[in-house]
Amino acid sequence: MSQTSRTSEAGWTPRTKIGKLVQEGKITSLEEVFVQGQRVLESEIIDVLLPNLRQEVLGIGLVQKQTDAGERSRFKAVVAVGDPEGYLGVGLGKAKQVRTAISKATAQAKLAVIPIKRGCGSWECGCSLPHSLPFKVSGKSGSVTVEIHPGPRGLGLVGGEVVKTVLRLTGIRDCWTRTFGSTNTLTSMAFAIYDALKDSHTMVAVAD
Repeated sequence: MSQTSRTSEAGWTPRTKIGKLVQEGKITSLEEVFVQGQRVLESEIIDVLLPNLRQEVLGIGLVQKQTDAGERSRFKAVVAVGDPEGYLGVGLGKAKQVRTAISKATAQAKLAVIPIKRGCGSWECGCSLPHSLPFKVSGKSGSVTVEIHPGPRGLGLVGGEVVKTVLRLTGIRDCWTRTFGSTNTLTSMAFAIYDALKDSHTMVAVAD
């Protein structure tokens, strides 16, 4: 499920200093927030600063828990949000209703948005365009480990569907991926990809 984020900011009353500066137009890009070392604590900030943000519901599952009153069932949703200029967030939400679970996961994903450093780190290409990654990155969540390797232009995204879906949201179009562990665990897979990409903006490519 894919759609452009359309959360309305009408009637939004900022609760944080960053939110007030965004609403007043004194902060006009998310990069300014990260440069200041600030955290985004209101999802509306993301809606304002990333108007082209898209979301993907990666999966919905049923969670059952035995209580003294009987069996309790809730839905669990995993959502990824991203901007093709290199931003990504992943969130998890649980609720009695599917729609509420998705809303919670989406809000959490927006608050977790991070910048992704894109580039061309493939020795086969070297075009300097931001179609891939400038270097290899790896991440882990639970038992799942993900490695993402730069690829030449035209390669496409080589990997499973969850990996492809998440990477497309960030504007990455070409790369190889390797996964290890219980890769059928969707939640761990999504957060392992996020973990792999979250430090890319602060990493420096080192020439051989």
